[in-house]
Amino acid sequence: MFHRKMMQNVHLAPEVDEDDLYSGYNDYNPTFDTEDLENDVAFQQAARTSHGRRPLDGVARPMTAVHAAGYTKAAVRGSSFDPLGQARGPAPPLEMKNSDSSEEKIRQLEKKVNELVEESCIANSCGDLKLALEKAKEAGRKERVLVRQREQVATPQNINLDLTYSVLFNLASQYAANEMYAEALNTYQVIVKNKMFSNGGRLKVNMGNIYLKQRNYSKAIKFYRMALDQIPSVHKEMRIKIMQNIGVAFIKTGQYVDAISSFEHIMSTSPNLKAGFNLILCYFAIGNGEQMKKAFQKLIAVPLEVDYDDKYISPNDDPHTNLLIEAIKNDSLRQIERERKSMAEEYIMTAAKLIAPVIETSFAVGYDWCVEVVKASHYVELANDLEINKATTYLRQQDFNQALETLKMFEKKDSRVKSAAATNLSFLYYLENELAQATNYADLAVNSDRYNPAALTNKGNTVFANGDFEKAAEFYKEALRNDSSCTEALYNLGLTYKKLNRIDEALDCFLKLHAILRNSAQVLHQIANIFEIMEDPSQAIEWLLQLISVVPTDPHVLSKLGKLYDNEGDKSQAFHYYYESYRYFPSNIEVIEWLGAYYIDTQFCEKAIEYFERAALILPTQVKWQLMVASCYRRSGNYQKALEKYKVIHRKFPENVECLRFLVRLCTDMGLKEVQEYMTKLKKVEKLKEIREQRIKSGRDGSARSRREGNTGGENGGTKGERLSARLKALPGTSEPYESSSSKEIDASYIDPLGPQAERPKTAARKRTDEDDFADEELGEDLLPE
Repeated sequence: MFHRKMMQNVHLAPEVDEDDLYSGYNDYNPTFDTEDLENDVAFQQAARTSHGRRPLDGVARPMTAVHAAGYTKAAVRGSSFDPLGQARGPAPPLEMKNSDSSEEKIRQLEKKVNELVEESCIANSCGDLKLALEKAKEAGRKERVLVRQREQVATPQNINLDLTYSVLFNLASQYAANEMYAEALNTYQVIVKNKMFSNGGRLKVNMGNIYLKQRNYSKAIKFYRMALDQIPSVHKEMRIKIMQNIGVAFIKTGQYVDAISSFEHIMSTSPNLKAGFNLILCYFAIGNGEQMKKAFQKLIAVPLEVDYDDKYISPNDDPHTNLLIEAIKNDSLRQIERERKSMAEEYIMTAAKLIAPVIETSFAVGYDWCVEVVKASHYVELANDLEINKATTYLRQQDFNQALETLKMFEKKDSRVKSAAATNLSFLYYLENELAQATNYADLAVNSDRYNPAALTNKGNTVFANGDFEKAAEFYKEALRNDSSCTEALYNLGLTYKKLNRIDEALDCFLKLHAILRNSAQVLHQIANIFEIMEDPSQAIEWLLQLISVVPTDPHVLSKLGKLYDNEGDKSQAFHYYYESYRYFPSNIEVIEWLGAYYIDTQFCEKAIEYFERAALILPTQVKWQLMVASCYRRSGNYQKALEKYKVIHRKFPENVECLRFLVRLCTDMGLKEVQEYMTKLKKVEKLKEIREQRIKSGRDGSARSRREGNTGGENGGTKGERLSARLKALPGTSEPYESSSSKEIDASYIDPLGPQAERPKTAARKRTDEDDFADEELGEDLLPE
């Protein structure tokens, strides 16, 4: 019974599920049956009236699927839920692209063209212009192939115009970079004339730039103006740059009025430093002083758009703020700001130096006006530099007193300006050989700014002039520690080491200097001189040959080469350089004597006459050269000319024994009656010579006797004898010429055409520019302003 009751509560599932949850999805309303629409009266009435075109009331219902989304009535009981059909396994692999298809080939070729353009640009940026051009040409060839292939498989509208434009533009740019201007212009012309390139007209700017490089200024202006017409006014910056180019082209052609109109427009709409400076140049060229003043004021008013140093000063001791300021003090943005400020200062200083002498009645008043204008601007620190430049202008006009007065006004200024002024004052007094004053101002300059390399160099110069070479070397070294590019200090250090006979260190200094100043004649000469001191003539010749390439017409370098080749036994090369030296400076007795002797040795006495006659003109009081001329006539067999020359010499030097002897010999050989007369004169002159020699001999004997008596005499006599002996020893012998004390130094260096000068170090002033620097370049101990 219990079993029966349990079975009553159990309901077995029927074979067909009458309550299927998803049933009916495959059925649809007969309304959607389109087969009977023709017989549907209501539908036909709606189609014939506007009723069917009325919008539906309410919100439109989204369309739904008629078929169930993955759920079917016939699903097997117990199967897993898999609406996405993942149980069917992975999808079949994608079909491989057919690489032989034309579309795939076109895509690969297009990719290759883009790669070639990119490689061309990279090569250009690396400086390999030839490779960049080759890549650009290859890109152009492949792009043309690409266009032909596209035309075969598609309509012309499908051609990639952007790629064609970039290929042509890159090719034209590479032609211009390689200075193949005709090809570049042709390529640009292809782009400009093609109406399919919407912005091609802008490239007329590039064409104008090429014409400007070719100095075809009229065409450059024409293309700049055409480009300007095609660039809309919204591109303000580009239009300003083109107008600036037009102004520069007008300056090149001397059309200053037209250039002024361009620059004035720029300064009124978008002022910049270059346009302002060029405007001043134009007004200077036409001599309009008032407009120069106005243009200078406009230049100073140009906004720099840089943050000034106040931003980089910490307002408190906050470590985070200090760390941030330290990080941005020398970052790339700060460097750009410094460069922009430095450029602005350079433009303003150059403009002031240009206009100051012409805007007022005198340059001093003009400088004063510029200084006042600068003081009223945010370039206040430039006012002191202008004042110092005013002093250098006085120097240029050789008004040393005014220059000194102007520089002395800076003694009470701040340390930087005081150091610069004192440096220049020290230099001026050094040039005037007032070493005491030069030393005082050098000390003042160093004390005001211990890190000023020019001040330290001038201090070293004053110590060098006083003979303390070791101390001078220390000052030069300190200057180099503060500024390793101070070439004056390095040069003077080399000279100091030469004085101290530290030849290797001197050579090291000049070789370092040669690496900085590759074509400095002074440095090349010093290196050659040091190798000559080191007795290495081959190296000395090599460096002198380099020097000749820099100063090919220097007669003394040429004569030095001739001397070295002569010492080496190479007579032909020695003759070549001695002759070149004579060509450029036909008054060097040493060169003249060598050339005359060379022609005598080679049995060309007639040619030697020319050189000895030149020597006789230079030194008419020396009989030696005139006797050499007569001797050349005699050796060449022209006895009549020789006789006449000897007679002329005898009239000028009647007591010359050698001349009379040759007269007697020639007259005897030629059978002339004058022989007796010259023999009589010869005997008289010889007798007079003997008498003189006897007197000199007796005088010497008396002096020797006096010395012996003095030595055996008392104390006073001994002292007097010693003094006399010392005086006699100090005099040269009768056959020895007097020799100046500086001649030994001159041997080891370059000889100036106007006479040797003692070796002096270079001097350094405030800056290594113009007269502010006055660095003394030494080409063989000759002081020249830099």
